[in-house]
Amino acid sequence: MQAPNLASLRQQLERVVGPAPWYWKTFPAFRSVSGQRFVWTHHGEQGPLGYVVTLALEQEPNRPRLALNTYCRPFSASEQYLGVWCPEGRSIRLTGFDPDQLKAFDLAEIAGWFKQSSDRIYSTTPPLSDFEVPLTLGGGTHKIDVPPELALVDELIVPTSYKAMSNDDPAFAIFVLYLRAGLVEVLPQKWFTAAQYQVGKQWISRAARDLKSHRIFGECFGAGTFLLEDDGCRLAGWIDRT
Repeated sequence: MQAPNLASLRQQLERVVGPAPWYWKTFPAFRSVSGQRFVWTHHGEQGPLGYVVTLALEQEPNRPRLALNTYCRPFSASEQYLGVWCPEGRSIRLTGFDPDQLKAFDLAEIAGWFKQSSDRIYSTTPPLSDFEVPLTLGGGTHKIDVPPELALVDELIVPTSYKAMSNDDPAFAIFVLYLRAGLVEVLPQKWFTAAQYQVGKQWISRAARDLKSHRIFGECFGAGTFLLEDDGCRLAGWIDRT
C-alpha cells in the first residue's frame, strides 16, 4: 500500500469539515437541485446568536433556512439532500434535508434559543430523515438502518467521544458510517486515553481518509494533526504537532 504523502495530507485536511462553529469556514457552499445557491454565516461569539451558524440563500443571508448549534457538521448526502450529523446524548444523530424545501425564518426566532435548549439543529421545516447511531457500540462492524435520503453516501467518518472505563481505555472513537451499505465500523482510538491526554481540553475534532493510502488522518485539538495505522485504531505518527 502506498505510503501517505504528508504534504498532500496537510492540503486535504484544510478541506475536511469540522464542528460548528469553530470550523464553519470548512462548510461547503452549494447549489440546490433548483439552482439556488446557499451559503453559511457565523453569527459571532457574543450576544443571543453567539456560536450559531446559519444556512441561507446567498441573496438572503439574514433569512436563514437552517441553524446549527455547536458540534454540528453538514455533509453532502446527494445532489438533492443535505445531511447534518451531531452528538445527541449517547448517540450520533444524522438528519437529511432537501434545501429547496426549507422555509425561511426570522433570526429573532432563534435569539437565545440554543443557549436555553440542548437542541443542536433548528429549522421550521422538519428533516426528511432523522436517525441515531448509539455510541455504546463496541469495536467492529455493525448493521444500521439508514433512511433513503442518506443512503447514497458511501462513507462518512465521524470522530466522537467514547465511554472509557479506565484511564487506559480509549476516550475517543472514530465511527466510519458506510451509509450506502447500511453498516458502521467502530474504531476505538487506543492511543487517545485519559492517561496520555487531557480529555476535554484535547479532542479529535475532525478526520478523513486519504484516498491514495486509505489511511485515516485528522486533527486532535490541542495536540496536532495525526496519521493512523492501517487498522484505524492506533497512532502511526504526527503530521504536525501543536
